[in-house]
Amino acid sequence: MIKKVGSAFFLGTMLFSQAQEKTTEIDTIAVQGKFIATPYKSANQNITIITKDDIMNSPAKSIDEILQQVPGMDIRRRGANGVQSDIGFRGSSFEQVLLLLNGIRMNDSQTGHNSMNIPVDLDDVERIEVIKGPAARRFGQNAYAGAINIITKINPGKRVKISAEGGDYETYSLGLNASIGNEKFSNSLQANSASSQGYMYNTDYEIRNVFYQSKLAIKNGDLKLQAGFSEKKFGANGFYSSPKATEQYEELQSSIVSLVHQQSFGKFKVNSNVYWRRGQDMYLFNREKPEIYRNMHIGNNVGGEVNSSYQWKLGTTGVGVELRKELLASNNLGNRNRFVSQVFFEHHFSLLDKKLNITPGVSWANYSNEGNFFYPGLDVGYNFDPNNKIYGNISKVHRVPTFTDLYYASKTEQGNSGLIPENAVSAEVGYQFQSKGFLAKVSGFTRNSNNSIDWVKKSLEDPIWYAQNVGKIDTKGIEVEINQRVFNWLKYTAGYTYLDTKFQETNDFVSRYVLDNLKHQFIAKLETKFLKNFTNEVVYRYNDRLNLGSYNLIDEKLSFVNKDFSVYILINNLTNTRYTETFGVNMPNRWFHVGFTYNINIK
Repeated sequence: MIKKVGSAFFLGTMLFSQAQEKTTEIDTIAVQGKFIATPYKSANQNITIITKDDIMNSPAKSIDEILQQVPGMDIRRRGANGVQSDIGFRGSSFEQVLLLLNGIRMNDSQTGHNSMNIPVDLDDVERIEVIKGPAARRFGQNAYAGAINIITKINPGKRVKISAEGGDYETYSLGLNASIGNEKFSNSLQANSASSQGYMYNTDYEIRNVFYQSKLAIKNGDLKLQAGFSEKKFGANGFYSSPKATEQYEELQSSIVSLVHQQSFGKFKVNSNVYWRRGQDMYLFNREKPEIYRNMHIGNNVGGEVNSSYQWKLGTTGVGVELRKELLASNNLGNRNRFVSQVFFEHHFSLLDKKLNITPGVSWANYSNEGNFFYPGLDVGYNFDPNNKIYGNISKVHRVPTFTDLYYASKTEQGNSGLIPENAVSAEVGYQFQSKGFLAKVSGFTRNSNNSIDWVKKSLEDPIWYAQNVGKIDTKGIEVEINQRVFNWLKYTAGYTYLDTKFQETNDFVSRYVLDNLKHQFIAKLETKFLKNFTNEVVYRYNDRLNLGSYNLIDEKLSFVNKDFSVYILINNLTNTRYTETFGVNMPNRWFHVGFTYNINIK
């Protein structure tokens, strides 16, 4: 079983609204980084957002499934409906992506395999913000190839939302979302439960989430509290070790508590937080015979940061400091810990009547066991007019090996305490056209990696995977996206990503992760509205992976919404395609779901 770790922070919102039925311009929307907010038209990264309406209409059952609809994202699932997934950006590993919940890091201190243990259900997500490309100078470790921020929202008033669903393989889910409060002080409580007997032998699961959040308005700011707990229990047939390991089983727990303070004092803004994330992972090689092999890992991340920005005649300057302690207690990995200190600096300014926007920045990080690292970067963009924009950015990033990379040991895996951090220089140039109801983007990108970390073995017959620095890897690619609402009742999106990944040194070994990325990816969505209350969305995905070949998938969701009541029919893998996304794990065939939601407004 391979498990990996990661960490980083991202307090911001990478904001780009797609046109909805009542299309509006978004000239005033700002992109909020750690400490600097800039207008969307001045943002110089490739950013996108999945809106609440996107989520409601999508034939996706979990957060990882809707992320699969973003061009350039590579979600490699084990099992279905959010049981377990690895997240990659444009050929990256799952350790090189930062994941946040309302701006607070969720990357697991033990392994990146567990980063998607999020204590909220997809139905309770307000939006998902995505930044493609390196962002480590702003957000630290794991923002090596991209960052994702999952946002939930508290709505003033008194209301209760209930939801229920049933499907094939004795699948069910139940959900409750209750909120109470006003503009001054508001609270929300979410609870969700899901279960299934599984689509093949030993793929049953149980998932439980509980999440609370509150917001208190203060003078020119807010205080925000969130606390959540997630538990997953599932059969892991072939998930790790070997496809022949059909009796594997795993139980995962994750919890998060954080307090955030945001306030403005004229041109000076401060943004601070403290947080604690705990993760627990219990793995059995044979669920019926736990004495054969059992792992127990308990990890904790405790930290806080203070970020500030000041707007003056030469632009906006931001400075931030983050301190974090990572701890792990494991019967396999031992008792491990490290202390991380990070300092961030960034300055944004505009020239040529604010058409040319430039943002240089740098961050410094010290890892108590690994030393010092610098993350410099530069973003540049030029707005020709309100509709046309070009941009470019370049950054250097590092990633420190996880505790699993360094110390894991089993009959089929061997960590390497001699690993050194991997690093890369990434760059992207792009063009964007945006008008009312229409968006088109095209970009080219590169990532030149050194001392890349992968799990390898000498041949397919070798029984052991070894953690190793495999040398230089060059990744380059192109990405094209189109999004248009043709009529109020018709909308389509399409995106294509091409990747070319090459070792610059002889690779006479079998790669487990690095050379398993997508080469071609095409995603298309068609949304139609009819008879006033009906919406139908069809999603088509074509994936061509280097080592696993290509496959086509079609998902569909038909929804009926009437004021506070909705009912839907959802079909995953409509064409009954046989495919695998990672490690030879067979994915589900056609899967039917039927569900409803009902909102109760309390006066």
